[in-house]
Amino acid sequence: MLRPYQQNIKHNLFEAWRQYPSVMVQMPTGTGKTHLLASVISDRTMADDTASIWIVAHRRELVEQIEETVARYGISKDDGRVKVMSIQWLSKHWEDVKDERPSLIVIDEAHHALAGTYRELWLRYPNAKKLGTTATPCRLNRKGFTNLFDTLITSDSIADFIRQGWLSTFDYVSIRPDSEEQRLINGLERRGADGDFQVKEMDTVLNRRPSIERLYESVRQYADSKKGIVYAISISHARNIAGYYNQYGMNTIAIDSKTPANERKRLVENFRQGKIQVLVNVDVFSEGFDCPDVEFIQLARPTLSLPKYLQQVGRGLRKTEGKESCMIIDNVGLYRLFGLPTAHRDWQAMFEGRLAGKGYPEANTRAVSYMALSQGTDKDKTAETDGQLETIVSHGQLLDYLQSGKSLPENDSLQPEKLRPFKDRASGLYGLKRGNKITSTARYHNVLDTDEGLATVCFDNGQTGIV
Repeated sequence: MLRPYQQNIKHNLFEAWRQYPSVMVQMPTGTGKTHLLASVISDRTMADDTASIWIVAHRRELVEQIEETVARYGISKDDGRVKVMSIQWLSKHWEDVKDERPSLIVIDEAHHALAGTYRELWLRYPNAKKLGTTATPCRLNRKGFTNLFDTLITSDSIADFIRQGWLSTFDYVSIRPDSEEQRLINGLERRGADGDFQVKEMDTVLNRRPSIERLYESVRQYADSKKGIVYAISISHARNIAGYYNQYGMNTIAIDSKTPANERKRLVENFRQGKIQVLVNVDVFSEGFDCPDVEFIQLARPTLSLPKYLQQVGRGLRKTEGKESCMIIDNVGLYRLFGLPTAHRDWQAMFEGRLAGKGYPEANTRAVSYMALSQGTDKDKTAETDGQLETIVSHGQLLDYLQSGKSLPENDSLQPEKLRPFKDRASGLYGLKRGNKITSTARYHNVLDTDEGLATVCFDNGQTGIV
């Protein structure tokens, strides 16, 4: 049985398909996107026994997981009508499927769909309905999805799901703004091809014994004996962390892209069963990994990517019996770039490409603590400080605040509110933006003045007006 919110999204999806052939659905990590798509597929096959449906996953590891979920809805992988495949496999086997004509193509983790391998699906099968599911419909480079998907359906927010009891509450601790680690991260200057911090520079700066010692001490202090996942920078970083943790009696393993598939499966199963306490990984368990009894998440990799941040912390927000809350240990200061996981996100603006799914280093000094909101104390005195880390919010304070029904104004502090003009270099025209969010694309010959939500602009015909 689907949960009420899943039924509501499913209803909205079928209504959207009446008007649009290609629809993207946003649901936070841990709220059952795979169950939703399995139910949708079940309905489609029951309504049309000739239907051919493809489910395309971003990684090979997710294929088996999706097949198992779909099988719970009575659709075996041997059925033939429903195929689950990785995009890597499909991109190498177009000839093997050239005679097939899927009526529905489902894209799991659809924030990756801008890649050329996915675009091929739209070129080859223009008449197939499309469904993309993701927790984060955004890109760091501010490229929107409107060339692929006609509309976006959004679910409730993480804050809503915690308030309603569907996701776990959390404690959040972060490095202090004046800590040694934050100083090192503030000095990162190089960017990779995707616009994020360059891995080589991060590894050089943070893959050192003093930093790894601080990671270990953080776990000992805030999550001793708890089961958790650590997100590392590189394979070397992950292995060094695991080695150090094991040296001091913390049962830890490192998993990365070079870990053989069978070995990875065995280690993950041991982790699920509690035979391993800590799993350190490099971008392996950021998406699709389902282990609800994870009790802590440790962020040891700086990033400017909002999807990376939310996918990682989301691994700890699933609920399970006996789990009161999740401890999030932010050793790289992502809180000051993105706000708490419960902060409001304008998914529609990101879907359309008007806002980047990105954190901004200059937002560091303007982050707001929940303690200031819930206790009414001065913002500069809100965080409990202990050594390198400070407590941003406890799970009790968070739950009390969410259940009070107040809005969550964190992002107001992360983005300046003033409306400002900007010039597009390519066209020479002007647009408008509020902080980092574009509110009007470049279309004016000039912007003479702005005030609150109004701007005086010059149009193509030489006339002046207010927008």
